[in-house]
Amino acid sequence: MSQTYKPPLAVHLIWHPSDKDSVEPILEAVSKHLSRDVDRPFSRNLNIPIFLYSSDSPNTPPGDSPQGLAVRDILFVFTSVNTMGREVWNDYIGGLPCRDSFRCVPVALGREGLGHGEDGSLKSLNFLRAYDWPEESRSQQAILAMAHEIYRHGFVEVKEGDKGKSSSIKIFLSHAKSGDTGLRHAEAIKAFIDNTNMSRFFDATEISAGFRFDQEIIGHIQESTVLAIGSDAYSSRYWCQREILCAKAHHRPMVAVDCLEEYEDRIFPAGSNIPCVHVAPESPLDDSDILRILIAAIRETVRHHHALKSLEYYRSRGWIDSDCTLVSRPPEIRRLPAPGEEKKAKICYPEPPIYSEEADWHHRVGIDAFTPLWREDENASLDERRVGISISDVPGDGFSRNHLHANQSIRLAQDLARHLLARSATLIYGGDLRKDGFTDFILQEAIALKNRLNTDSIHVENHLAWPLYRSDTEIVAWRASYSAVMDTIEHVILDDVASDVDEDNFLPPSTPQNKYVWSRCLTGMRTKSIDSSHARICAGGKLSGYNGKMPGVLEEILIALDKKKPIYLLGGFGGVVGEVCKVLRGEPYPEPLTGGWQDMHNEGYSDLQKIARGHDRHADYDVIESTLKGIDIGELAHGAGLEEKEYSRLMQTPFVDECIHIVVRGLKGISH
Repeated sequence: MSQTYKPPLAVHLIWHPSDKDSVEPILEAVSKHLSRDVDRPFSRNLNIPIFLYSSDSPNTPPGDSPQGLAVRDILFVFTSVNTMGREVWNDYIGGLPCRDSFRCVPVALGREGLGHGEDGSLKSLNFLRAYDWPEESRSQQAILAMAHEIYRHGFVEVKEGDKGKSSSIKIFLSHAKSGDTGLRHAEAIKAFIDNTNMSRFFDATEISAGFRFDQEIIGHIQESTVLAIGSDAYSSRYWCQREILCAKAHHRPMVAVDCLEEYEDRIFPAGSNIPCVHVAPESPLDDSDILRILIAAIRETVRHHHALKSLEYYRSRGWIDSDCTLVSRPPEIRRLPAPGEEKKAKICYPEPPIYSEEADWHHRVGIDAFTPLWREDENASLDERRVGISISDVPGDGFSRNHLHANQSIRLAQDLARHLLARSATLIYGGDLRKDGFTDFILQEAIALKNRLNTDSIHVENHLAWPLYRSDTEIVAWRASYSAVMDTIEHVILDDVASDVDEDNFLPPSTPQNKYVWSRCLTGMRTKSIDSSHARICAGGKLSGYNGKMPGVLEEILIALDKKKPIYLLGGFGGVVGEVCKVLRGEPYPEPLTGGWQDMHNEGYSDLQKIARGHDRHADYDVIESTLKGIDIGELAHGAGLEEKEYSRLMQTPFVDECIHIVVRGLKGISH
C-alpha cells in the first residue's frame, strides 16, 4: 500500500468540561454545517473529519493531544477562566502542536481566555472573541467565524505576518438593478459584509476608473464566491445571465438567494445545481437572514474547495482514473467539451451519486460519470455476497480518549450500507429495533438507495433473537414500513433454555435467570447469522451495558474467527473493536477485555456468569485473551483479500472513506 492516508483537511476542537454549556451549541452548529446529516443520508453537505477533545473531570485534561492526520489540521482551542485557572489545563494547552501543518485558532469564551496568548503554543495568535458574539445569534456567529477560519487555513497559503484580510473570502453580489428587491437585499448584505473581514465586490460604483465594465466584473467573478440574488427580474436580465455563466465557466462556488415576490416565467437553467437560501422579499433583511446567506456562501466555498482537493487526493492514490475530469458538483451539460476541444469521457464528482433518472443523459452523450467510491459498472460486483455488519454504540468518556462524535458510528454504518447494497451485496444485521437505532438508520439508507438507483436488488436481513421479536404493535408497524428492503429472520428460543418459558410473550432481562436465557438466545442468533454470511465487518461496540454473555461485538468477532469467516476490524472508531485491535498490534492487553473489569462495570454480570458456568456456557476471559493474542494479522489480511499493510491501516484509520475503500477492495478480492 502507498503512503499513509492523509486527507486534505481535518478539524479538531478542544474545550474544558466546565465550559460545556457555552461550547455545546457551537459543537452542534459545527456538526450540523461541517458533517453529513445522518437524517439526510444523500445530502450534499460538507463531510469534514472532526475530532473532539475534552474530559469528564474539570481537573483532568484530555488523555492525549491532537495528532497530525491530514495535509492541514485546524485546531480550535476554546479558552476560558477554566483553562487559565487550572495549571494542568494551562500546561496542556501550552504544549499543543501549533506548528507545521497544524493551524491553531484560539476561541476565547471569556476575556480571561485571552491570557493563553501571552506564552505557550498560542502566543501572539489572534483570538476569535466568542464573548462578543450576540447571544441571540451565537451559533450562527460561531459557524460563520469558524468556517471562515477553516477556509483561510485549509485552502489558502497564509504567509507569515498575514493579517487575515488577504486570505479572506471574496463575495460577488449578483443582482438585478431594476426593481427594488434585489438591489435592497444586496445593499443590506454589503453593509453587513463591511463589518466583517471578508473582501467584497458590489456593483459598478466600485469598478476602477479606466476599466471596461464587463472585464472588471468577469475579473472579480473569477476569484469570488457568487451570491445570485434571485428577485422577479433577475433571470431575464442579460448581465445577470452573463454573471451566472461566467461563474459556471470558471467553476466558482455559487449560492442562489431566492427572494421572489410574485412570479418568474423562466428560471435560468445555468443557475441551478447549486445551494439555495430562501428569504422574504420585504426589506430590510434582518441580521439572521443575512447570517444564513453568508453561512451558506462560506459553507459552499469550503465545500467546493474541499471537494476538489479530496478528488485530487483520491486520484493521486489511484482510487479514481487519472484521465478523468474532476468537478465539485454533479455534472452539468455545460461542462461537456465544445466541438474541437479535447474530449474527456470520464467525470468524477463528490459523493453521493445522483438518482439514476437524473443521470440518464450521461449515457446519451457518451460520458461516464461516477463518484470516488461508486460507479455504475460495479452494480453487481458483490452480487450473491452476504456481508454481516457488527457496528454499535461506543460509550462516551467525555472525549478524553475517544475523540469521535457519537454520530460517526451511524455515518459509518450508513456509508457501508450504501456502498455494499449499491454493489448488490445482501446486508446482514442483528437486532436494535429502537427508533433511531442502527437498524433504523441502515434501513433509511437502503430505501434512499433503492429509490436513487431505481432498483429492486436492495436486500437487508435483520436477524432477531427470541424474545426481541415478541414485540408491541409499534414495532410491528415499524417492520412493515421497511418491508420493501428488509427481511426479518426470527431465531427461535434455544432448546436448552426453552423449558418453563412462555415462548409467545416477551421476557424482560430483569433477573439473572432471564439474562441467562437472553444470553443463550443471542449467542444462537449470532452463530447462525454469521454462519450464513460470507464476511463480517466490525466497528465500535459497547464494553458495558449490554445483554448477553459478553459484549455483543466481541462475541461476533470470536464466532467469525472460529468459523474462519473473512473479518474486517475497523479499530479507529473505538469501543470493543478498538480494544481488540490493540491486542492484535501487540499493545498491553486491555483491561476492559478481562472478566474482572466486566464484573465491575456490569451490574449483575457475576450472577449471570455463575448461572452460565453451571451449564458450561460462560464467557471464559482467559480463553478469549489466548485467542486474541494468537491471531496473526497476515492471516486475517489474506482471508479478507487484503495486504497486511492495508489491514493494519484498516485497524487504526478513523476516516470513513478510507475504511470503505479498503473494505470494498477486500470484498471484491474474495469474491473472485
